[in-house]
Amino acid sequence: MLADALTLNQDFYEHSHQYPAAARYARSIVALAGLSHGLGSGLILLLYKPSFLELVAGVLINGLSVVVGYYLWTYGLWKINSYLTPVPPYRELLVPVGFAYAPQMLNLLTVIPLLGRPITLTLAGWTLLGAIAAVRAGLNIGLAKATLLAGVGFTLMQVGIGLVQEGVQNWVAPNLLQ
Repeated sequence: MLADALTLNQDFYEHSHQYPAAARYARSIVALAGLSHGLGSGLILLLYKPSFLELVAGVLINGLSVVVGYYLWTYGLWKINSYLTPVPPYRELLVPVGFAYAPQMLNLLTVIPLLGRPITLTLAGWTLLGAIAAVRAGLNIGLAKATLLAGVGFTLMQVGIGLVQEGVQNWVAPNLLQ
């Protein structure tokens, strides 16, 4: 399943909600993506010499921002599309979008010096392509509409997660002055 998700197999995304364990795997992928983001953010926070409590809180907050972003983004996609056309149940969209998060499990690699930014952009683009395939399959809509919905939602989610990460860094940064 992971290979199909990472290779953006459209047939897999269309039928992913039908596999018995798919929902559990999709949630696991999102949780691992959150953990990867949280640990990567934690490594960055170490530069600020935080207390142990600040470090743990920063890792948790940053990791949870990915998981919460997944649910908010998926719900927003589902709700917006429900105003336009009849849609399948919300749960059926959670599975393919969860699999679209598979590249984000590599988010920890973004802390590699000099390669962090290109890796971040590559993972974001890869995830966006997966999200387009997932939204297209999960909502049974055309490519143009899926691209618009996924693109706008994904951009807003990435900005939100970035603001959370920046907020945590600003919270910890005053310790540099002490």
